[in-house]
Amino acid sequence: MKIGELAHRTGVSVRALRYYEEKGVLRPDRTPSGYRIFADSDVRKVAHIQTLLAAGLGMDLIGEILSCMAGESLLLDACRERLEAERRRITGDIDQLVHTRSLLDNLLATTNAVSSQAS
Repeated sequence: MKIGELAHRTGVSVRALRYYEEKGVLRPDRTPSGYRIFADSDVRKVAHIQTLLAAGLGMDLIGEILSCMAGESLLLDACRERLEAERRRITGDIDQLVHTRSLLDNLLATTNAVSSQAS
């Protein structure tokens, strides 16, 4: 199928599909005239890419993880350690954001108390 049909079947823009190709996570065949030709399996691959993007993973990591995926389900056993490391990184980021928000809340509470006393 051509790129427009893949876009239609997956709900992903042609531009995004070209980006996926540029990043090396999609590898269509080319006709002699240069048209991209995608396989039916690329519909599943695009769905996997979308799932991984929604999980907050970057394209480089997605490229690594896609090698562990097959068929309709996500077969991630070979990449489990890498995904667990990414989860730990994200959890650390969340913890830092919660701490930062708490500091801001304290600052705002102090600022409100000072403003109320000045009035």
